[in-house]
Amino acid sequence: MTEQTTVPERKAGTLRPPAMWPGLALLVALAFPSVTLTMQGADPLPGMPPLLDPRDIYAANRPGQLSPAVQGFPERVYVPNSGSDTVDVIDPQTFKIIEHFAVGREPQHVTPSYDLKTLWALSDLGDSITKIDPVTGKKVETVPVMDPYNMYYTPDGRYAIVVAERLRRLDFRDPQTMKVVESVRVPCRGLDHMDFSADGRYLIASCEFSGELVKVDVATRKLIGTLKVSGHAMPQDVRLNPDGGVFYAADMASDGVHLIDGDAFKIVGFIPTGKGAHGLYFSRDSKWMYVSNRGEGTISLVDTKTRKVSTKWTIPGGGSPDMGGVSADGKVLWLSGRYHAEVYALDTSDGHLLARIKVGKGPHGLCFYPQPGRYSLGHTGNMR
Repeated sequence: MTEQTTVPERKAGTLRPPAMWPGLALLVALAFPSVTLTMQGADPLPGMPPLLDPRDIYAANRPGQLSPAVQGFPERVYVPNSGSDTVDVIDPQTFKIIEHFAVGREPQHVTPSYDLKTLWALSDLGDSITKIDPVTGKKVETVPVMDPYNMYYTPDGRYAIVVAERLRRLDFRDPQTMKVVESVRVPCRGLDHMDFSADGRYLIASCEFSGELVKVDVATRKLIGTLKVSGHAMPQDVRLNPDGGVFYAADMASDGVHLIDGDAFKIVGFIPTGKGAHGLYFSRDSKWMYVSNRGEGTISLVDTKTRKVSTKWTIPGGGSPDMGGVSADGKVLWLSGRYHAEVYALDTSDGHLLARIKVGKGPHGLCFYPQPGRYSLGHTGNMR
């Protein structure tokens, strides 16, 4: 059972194409094979790039589909060490640390900017974000920002959203100057992770310490709902399924993933995955969702069509897989080992461990960069 409170909202419309459209689509496809027709919602967030494929919101994230903005960037793995106040930079070809630098107190995540040109190391207890140049892999400057536990970007690129966990608010900031435009206070504790609806109209965020989810209207920047998860819940990462039909919320206390109907804002299912379910990442073909089970050193593979666990990989000798991402070619899953001061590289063909790399204390929101995609919604590389 769940408890829900909501504020009335205007629901985004759904485009219902005339009966003649399928024939028109076929004619266009035959005449112009390079053109992609989209049937996105009738009222998407203004300024948001249209979906490439309404059946798969991650269609722009296929292997090799790098934006011109990141062409020439060397592949690197950026590891924020929360317990060491540092960032380690790994060469994914050699599995060696090639750069190491200090940042603010307790860095939590490394986040790509909306335009893909910059990386930010977010230090919440240091009240600062450190700019990293992805061309050189070196830090550039540190900017004062209050309580940046995590950071996302609105789908239109208009705002950076700093997740101010201890302050219990979402700070909508100018993405260039980082000045606060508006703050949205939330009635929950442990605000951590989020994702956006397919039309970009709303976001759903997790509140780890109070076992809740919140829903915020992106255009009006207003709280429009709260959802209490039953039991001793500790919701973590939140991601939208490729078909846009359901949100996933990893639950570290319930050892699995909740399925949420975003429009109705209600829980509609649960997938048991493993102890300490934490991070959620998608394969480059959108067929699988990787769930890091931090409490047992495993990764569960959820079929995104059946929404069931297909298989589970175990890290040899144990581990604490946390946050990370998939390599640009889709062949390697990179995850931080939160309680073991290490990073794991796993072959996505069968899950075998390619490398175990020692890093600083408390590695958290690891970012593989660059990644395919047209723009970044933040976190460790939620690309669309």
